[in-house]
Amino acid sequence: MSRSIMTRRSALLGVASTLAAPTLLSAQSTDAFPQVEAPISDQPAVRRNASSFKQQHWQDHFDELGVGCLLADITSRAVHYWDGDGVTYRLYPSSVPMSEELTKRGYTKVVRKAENPSWTPTASMRERDPSLPLRMDGGEGNPLGTRAMYLSWPAYLVHGTHDTRKIGRQSSSGCIGLYNQHVEELYPLVKVGTKVRLL
Repeated sequence: MSRSIMTRRSALLGVASTLAAPTLLSAQSTDAFPQVEAPISDQPAVRRNASSFKQQHWQDHFDELGVGCLLADITSRAVHYWDGDGVTYRLYPSSVPMSEELTKRGYTKVVRKAENPSWTPTASMRERDPSLPLRMDGGEGNPLGTRAMYLSWPAYLVHGTHDTRKIGRQSSSGCIGLYNQHVEELYPLVKVGTKVRLL
């Protein structure tokens, strides 16, 4: 009996290693990693916050739910959403602004939404990187990903990203970024008029 268990285990391990091999090989490819990123030894240490993905309560941040509330916690790099129904709650990892200078904090609201949004870099973005296009249509490679929710502050959005390396990092020019699959889940829930707090 113990011999048949070993055989079954061996077979399962063999299948698992066969399935994992292409993934491991592609992960080792140099094309999968950025070539211009600074060495990790030159980057500041990332402080992991164990409370980042603990449920929060909307009452700690908003007076009322209204049509819904969205909290972008810059420190823990997480987005919390509460629907106006008082039942629906979502929590997602996010990217945050790359510096305090680019970070805006306070209360705002969602004023517009767009699927496959076009992107127009701001003047300050183009000053930092003159190679940026004047405008980019929605689609693959667009920094706004597949969905965008525009805030009442000009040029500040909650949006998706095609560059999944950015999530969980200080990597944006002021916006809050989400994985495309997460922003696509959140997008139909968030209504124009949803209250937003960047904390």
